[in-house]
This record gives sequence, structure tokens and C-alpha cells, in this order.
Amino acid sequence: MRHLTRAFLLALSLGAISQTALAQDIPPPIKALQDRGASIGERFEAPGGLTGYTVSFQGQTLAAYVTEDGTHVLVGTLLDEAGTNLSQPVIESAENAARQESEWDALSEAHWIADGEADADRVVYAFMDPNCPFCHRFYEDSRDWVESGQIQIRHIMVGVLREDSLPKSATLLSADDPSTALAQHEANFDNGGVTPADSLTDEAQTQVQQNNELMSQLGIRGTPSVFYRTEDGEIALARGLPRDETLDAVMGGPRPE
Repeated sequence: MRHLTRAFLLALSLGAISQTALAQDIPPPIKALQDRGASIGERFEAPGGLTGYTVSFQGQTLAAYVTEDGTHVLVGTLLDEAGTNLSQPVIESAENAARQESEWDALSEAHWIADGEADADRVVYAFMDPNCPFCHRFYEDSRDWVESGQIQIRHIMVGVLREDSLPKSATLLSADDPSTALAQHEANFDNGGVTPADSLTDEAQTQVQQNNELMSQLGIRGTPSVFYRTEDGEIALARGLPRDETLDAVMGGPRPE
């Protein structure tokens, strides 16, 4: 396999696994990855007799390559003889593909703070860390759409950037009026925002931890990350601060006059 110059991160020898225990068209090594917590994506053709699969594991999208005899898998970066990264385009395509409807359902059941009218025509979900300056920028950039009543942003509060991110998010989620608490936090962001409550319930902290886990399960590694529906109704993901045309797409149209 002259195209297989380097593959790293994980190699599994699985020749002893019985075919009868596996799904009909998933090779044993890929099923083993699934059993270890990986989510299996699309199958794709690869050089050197390999068969590729995209996998998501612990918040990362990776490429997995099954050997021609179907008994081993290599997970990592595949380079050709010129040093070209053959895995990156596949990974980028997987990360930018339309998201599954089940993900939207999971987002709706997460612990979020409503920002905007309850009867707004459009809903988006945004993973937000209370210490994230780009999250704060997204909040400010979205005001015209939110205040026009066109959109409701559901802020899924996580705690990933700093030690006090989790208690800040828990404080906001457990406030008597979370929407008002979030607005006050954003208005005072340059001065540190919300002060973590002296006493937080286990429930409030668990809610943030569950949001963190959902973020990881969806392959999200940074904030803000915004889920929205395209004009065709497909679910899309904007990673990082949406700007210009991406912001318009997230919001469903140009900034209101």
C-alpha cells in the first residue's frame, strides 16, 4: 500500500471477533469502535485497498480505515507519497454535512435559556460559555433580529473555558428569570458578567454538565456553535462566531431595517 505513508492514533487487531455478533454491513473493527463509544458516519473509498469511515469520538471527527481483509482498523491521518493529507477533506466534508434530525431533538431537550419571543417564527440553538468573548459578540450581533420578534435564540449554557464557567452557567440557568439574568450578564460582560451564586444546587450544576456532554457528543469543540435550519429545512451548524453571510444564514435573512 504505497499510498499509506502514515496512519496513527489507534490501531486495533480484531481478527478473533465473530461476524455473527455484528451488524450486517459494518466490519468488525468499526463495530468495535462503536462499542467503545464512537459514532459511525459515512463510508467512503480510500486508496491501497482500504475502506474509509468517518467516526466521531469524544468531540472529534476522525477518519477510520479498515484493511482489505476486514480485520484491522487504523484511525488517524492518511498521507500519500507527496505528503498530501487525504483525510482532511473527508473530515471537513463530514463536519459540514447536514446534521441529523435527532440532533435537533436533543438540542430541544437540553438546558437552555430563551432569548426572544416564544412565538418567533425561527428558532436557533447556540452553545454558549459565559466567559466566551465570541459568544458575547454573537449575543450583541443578534440583537436586531431578536428584538424584531423574528427569532428566538436558545442559549445552551456550558462551562468549558474557565474554572468559573460552570458555576456561572449554573447560576444563570437556576435564576428566577433566566432570560433577564442572561441579559444582565451580557450587559455587564466587560466587567466579568454574572457572579456565581454562593450556593448552587446539584441540579443546576448537573444541567450544565449534561450540556457539556451533549456538546461533546455532537462533536462541538468550541463556542459559540450555532445550530440552525437552512432555507431547505436542513439542519446546519455554524462553528465559531457567525459573520456576514453566515450570520444572515443563521438568522434566516438580512438584518432587519
